Amino acid sequence: MSNFAIYMIGIVIVAGALAYGAYALSAPPVWIGVGVAVIIGFGLMGAVKKTRGPSNGPRR
Repeated sequence: MSNFAIYMIGIVIVAGALAYGAYALSAPPVWIGVGVAVIIGFGLMGAVKKTRGPSNGPRR
């Protein structure tokens, strides 16, 4: 399994746990969805940044 997949599985677990906690605290479902979307978005950006290969830049 690639590092990207492992990273994203971890993000989904964290988002799910926080969503469950917000549900247990009776947060409105709309805000739970917004929070999950934000967490997954930041997680996706972080996963891409962490697992991207070295960039050599444009050749001239």
